[in-house]
Amino acid sequence: MTALRLILRRAAIVVPLLLAVTVVVFLIVQLLPGDPATAVLGEFASKEQRAEFAAANGLNDPLWQRYFDFLGDLLRGDLGVSMTSGQDVVSLLDKALPVTIQLTLLAMLIATAYALLFGILSAVYRGSWFDKLGRALSIGGLAAPSFWVGLVLVQIFALELGVLPSGGYMPMSAGLGPWLEAMILPACALALSTGSTLVRVVRASVLQELEKDYVRTARGLGLPPHVVVGRNVLRNALITPMTVLGLRIGYMLSGAVVIESIYSLPGIGRLLLSAVDSGDLAIIQGVVLFGTLAFIVVNLLVDVLSILLNPRLRTA
Repeated sequence: MTALRLILRRAAIVVPLLLAVTVVVFLIVQLLPGDPATAVLGEFASKEQRAEFAAANGLNDPLWQRYFDFLGDLLRGDLGVSMTSGQDVVSLLDKALPVTIQLTLLAMLIATAYALLFGILSAVYRGSWFDKLGRALSIGGLAAPSFWVGLVLVQIFALELGVLPSGGYMPMSAGLGPWLEAMILPACALALSTGSTLVRVVRASVLQELEKDYVRTARGLGLPPHVVVGRNVLRNALITPMTVLGLRIGYMLSGAVVIESIYSLPGIGRLLLSAVDSGDLAIIQGVVLFGTLAFIVVNLLVDVLSILLNPRLRTA
């Protein structure tokens, strides 16, 4: 099977998957406990006000009709209007999305660099003190919750050392330095768990490749270790870690909810928490759909990249 046919086959799965996601997200949000009218208007709203609110927001319509209305609006790029602020949900997401994307990308970059450094060197120098250090750090990183790591980083670098701010956001238009000062602590807190997972995966993948015959042949021919590892081993060994990194995108997006709250970042996470607190169903639907869509798209891109890098997958 050619690479193009395999990629198209993987992409074709996305359409029914997205449709199923819209059904699940809609049902979960609509069946949440609580009364949206009470959340928006308050407990002392009159029956007439509640009835008017329900009619204006289609809450009296049958569930199936509300779903098809929701799906039709979604296909037109309309995610509805916030029940609390009256603003368009798409515009709210447009404001919050860049912050979350910047945080997630920086965290991915830090996690990848951390994993490659300790994972590759731990495999190449198996059994050394560096290998033991790398494994110890990865276990500690997996055991530490991201919110606790975030609070510890604030305590050390912001409150005690005073070298970095404890929170707040600076756009990239203010300069790379101020932006990095504001984002480095939350990105490190978000990256630690994913990076620790990837260290173990990279180490195992590289060790598996180092034991194969082609590596022994290359070493027998006198090729330097950096050439053997850099040109041959890594190309095959990094496919599995890359797939794992794609799967961790969803975890990082969910972790951003807590991290953005700790560091007062105006991203998707804080928008979601505010919507949950006020019972704003339109914003909750929009944020959850965005997170699910991002997870599906990233994993599709990982599949495509894996197919292009590994010819053996084209015969699967």
